[in-house]
Amino acid sequence: MPTESQPDIQAVSRVAQIVALFGLETPEITVSDATERLGLNRTTVHRYLSSMAAAGLLTHGSRPAAYAPGGLMLQLGAFAIGQRRIIQIAPAFLRELSQQVGVTAVLSLWAQSGPVVSMVEEDPAHNAIVTVRVGSQLSLDTSQAIAFLAHLPDQLQADRLLGSLPKPQRDDLNERIAETRRTGVSIYVANPRGISVISAPVFDESGICATVAAVGTDRMLPSSAADSTAAVAVKEIAVALTAEMAGLWPEP
Repeated sequence: MPTESQPDIQAVSRVAQIVALFGLETPEITVSDATERLGLNRTTVHRYLSSMAAAGLLTHGSRPAAYAPGGLMLQLGAFAIGQRRIIQIAPAFLRELSQQVGVTAVLSLWAQSGPVVSMVEEDPAHNAIVTVRVGSQLSLDTSQAIAFLAHLPDQLQADRLLGSLPKPQRDDLNERIAETRRTGVSIYVANPRGISVISAPVFDESGICATVAAVGTDRMLPSSAADSTAAVAVKEIAVALTAEMAGLWPEP
């Protein structure tokens, strides 16, 4: 085996440090931010960021000299969290949900600080669809995050995540969490981009393991009622998938 050189080890370490800068609160980072947080020379940081972008690990962000996780990172992240049994059995359930409701069906898994989209099933009956990219990390105010937060085994973790938010937003999310526990579904009708999402939790032997969701426009999913046709379909698929995972659906 060839001997590893110290510069090679240092390069790997620095790439790992840069990757660790990204998170829910920092979806992209500038050269200046990275330089300050890493304590490295600006030229060195710029060289690393440019090289990582060229390799597909990063992509250029929305601001000048800013970078965000690239396609390769998203692909690897989705693959890493997808090493679970549910990834193998969920496709048929997602197809059924997509065909029933006529919108895109999504499976999300919980990462360190929020849900990550791990599987997407688009409705083939329509030419125009609303979809979401596999590997996307979802914010805490999304329908899928609310479904997770309502049933996380470690509710202290949920409290810590919500504790970083302004009180009015935290109070609103707590109300949505309580409603999700009561009805079994988390509904977000018409976000600022006119997208509606209905999601429900999926459980295995150890607790919540995923969420399934229907995603479409506010015209495709117009109702905020838990007994609407779409909401009932999402919940029924989640219950069926829970049974397949040998989980237990919680009482309201």
